[in-house]
Amino acid sequence: MPVAIITGASKGLGRALAEALAARGWDLVLDARTAEVLKETAAALAGHGTRVTALPGDVTDPAHRSELVAAAWQLGGVDLLVNNASALGAEPLARLEGLPLDGLRRALEVNVVAALGLVKEALPLLRASETGTVITVSSDAAAEAYETWGGYGASKAALDHLAAVLGEEEPRLRVWAVDPGDMATDLYAAAVPDDGDPRPEPASVVPAFLRLLDERPASGRYGAPSLLEGR
Repeated sequence: MPVAIITGASKGLGRALAEALAARGWDLVLDARTAEVLKETAAALAGHGTRVTALPGDVTDPAHRSELVAAAWQLGGVDLLVNNASALGAEPLARLEGLPLDGLRRALEVNVVAALGLVKEALPLLRASETGTVITVSSDAAAEAYETWGGYGASKAALDHLAAVLGEEEPRLRVWAVDPGDMATDLYAAAVPDDGDPRPEPASVVPAFLRLLDERPASGRYGAPSLLEGR
């Protein structure tokens, strides 16, 4: 069975994607910081009959990243790495003049440095896979200027660029930066707690990710809304 590592997988988009892959027979290595929630997620996904390894921890910890890749190796390798874990930099979001620099450092450390660190750790196994794939979860804030989204958007823009360069440097792999669009997630609620407008559930955008895995287009940046519309 193919094997995927998914970070930030206890809830939201990470869990929804893990659920879809488990239903397709994928074996999974799942990461999240909250051990109890991650344990519940893993138990639910194991009901599909696939192997699920749940490893709570912080992706900024090099030892934890090594543990994730080692667990995937025990399951057979790494066919897909999904860098989904994200930090906002401030909760709720703040204008740049009020953005704590320690918060910005945390966003860069989680969203960029740790993501690259996990790619580097997994790269030998990804290269050994016939379908080695890296997905980095992006945001429209990486490409558009929205008030208060500067720190988070800057970190996602940096991640987008790393993904683009990785795609050039590793032509045998598929490397996709995917903007999932607006979703009803805890991350968004923490970012903008006063926004009560309804948003799509994360599961509604998962078919866009599955389309990429099925069709395997060239490495690059993709928007889930366009993929869902068939463009």
